[in-house]
Amino acid sequence: MQPTRSTAEEPGCHIELLHSIDELPPGDWERLAPADDPMWARGVFTALECSSVGPSGYAYLTLRQDGVLTAVLPLCLFRDLRLDRVVGPRERRLLAPVRRLAPRLLRVPMLFCGNLLGQGHVLAPGELGEEAARKLVAAVLDFARRERLGTVVFKDFAPADLDPLRTALRAADFFLVPSLPDTELRLAQGSFEEYLAALPAKPRRNARSKIRKFEARTELRIEVLDEFGHLLPQLHCLYRQVMDRADQTLDLLDTAFWAAVQGGEGLRRRLVVCFEGERPVAFLLCLFAGSGATGARIGLDYRLAHEARLYHNVHYAAIRLAIAAGCRHIRFAQTAYQPKLELGCELVEQWYAMTHVRPLPRAVLRRLLPRALGAALAEALGPNAPAPAAAPVAPGPAPEDERHEERSRHATR
Repeated sequence: MQPTRSTAEEPGCHIELLHSIDELPPGDWERLAPADDPMWARGVFTALECSSVGPSGYAYLTLRQDGVLTAVLPLCLFRDLRLDRVVGPRERRLLAPVRRLAPRLLRVPMLFCGNLLGQGHVLAPGELGEEAARKLVAAVLDFARRERLGTVVFKDFAPADLDPLRTALRAADFFLVPSLPDTELRLAQGSFEEYLAALPAKPRRNARSKIRKFEARTELRIEVLDEFGHLLPQLHCLYRQVMDRADQTLDLLDTAFWAAVQGGEGLRRRLVVCFEGERPVAFLLCLFAGSGATGARIGLDYRLAHEARLYHNVHYAAIRLAIAAGCRHIRFAQTAYQPKLELGCELVEQWYAMTHVRPLPRAVLRRLLPRALGAALAEALGPNAPAPAAAPVAPGPAPEDERHEERSRHATR
C-alpha cells in the first residue's frame, strides 16, 4: 500500500500516512525513537504487524519538514474493541447483563495513538513545536473520521510527553484521564547482591526468603536463552494462563508475535525461563535498548507458581541480566503493583488523552469515562494508590460541548 500524503500543507512541511513501519527508510525510526526504551525498537512494531494481537490495523503519521522526517506517531486501529476487556473488574460485572443480552453494544471502534505495548510518545528529535503538534492532532482526527473510528485515545503518555501537545489537544476538545502507571526499577548498583542490600529491611528479608524457597526446589532451574523458537507453544500456554486471570486485556499476544520477536533482526532480547525438568513453568521476556531494559511479558504455571515463588524469581533473574548489561533502569508491566513495589520499583505517572469525533458522544464520554477509569485505577493500585494528581493538560469543554452535555443530561433524566 502506498503512503497517503496530505495535500493542504504549505511548501516544505507535510503529513504522510504510512501503513507499515517498513515504509520508513532504515535509520529514520532509530534516529527518533527513545534510545533507552526497548519497547520502541523497530523489531517490536514489526512483530506487532506480523501478528494478530488485537488491532485490526496499524498506521504511522509522519511529519516532514523540507524533506526531513521530524516526527512519527504510530496508530492502532480497533474496529470492534470489546469494552468489557479494557475496564476494571467492577465495571465488567456491571456490564455482564449487556454482554449476555446485546454483546454488540460493547464493541466500539477506537483509534489508539502511541505504543500499544508501552509508554506513549510522539517520536521527534527535540521538543515538538505547537504548529507540528496541531498538524499531527488534526491529521489523527481526519484519519479517525475517514476510518469511522469514533473514539480517539492518546494512550499512556507521561506528563512531559503530553506537554508539547497541550494546545493542540485543548483545541481539539480532548479530555484527560489517568491511566495505569508504569513501574520502573532504577539500577544504581553494580551487582545483584548490592541491589538486595539496598532494599529496605522487610523487602530485603522477603526477597532472600523467596530466593531460598525457590532454590530448595531442586527440580527447578532458571536458564537465560537467546533462542527459544522450539519452546513457543509451551511458552504461549504459560502466557495464556496469566492473561486468563488479567483484569484488562487490550492486547493478547499470539505465537506469531513471539516468533517475530525471536527472529527479530537488531532486537536485543533474552528469555528468562524456569524449567521443571525439561518443561517450562515460567518465563519473562526481557528486551534491552541503550541503558534501559523491560520485562515485557510473563508466563506462569499456576500449578506451582505461588509455592515456588516463580513470579519473583524470574524477576530477580531479569534484574541480574539488566545489571550485568549495564542498564540504569528496568521497567515492568502495568500489573501486580504490590510485588513490583516490593522489588523497589517506582510508579511512573501516565495519562490518556481522549475525545470522540462527534460532539454528543464526546460529552457522554467526558462525563462517564473519568469516573469508570478512575475506579478501575483505584482498584488496581489498592493501598498503593497515590493522592489524585492534577491533570497535566486540563482542557475544559468547548461551548458547543457544553450545550451537547446539557442536552445529554436532560435526555437521560
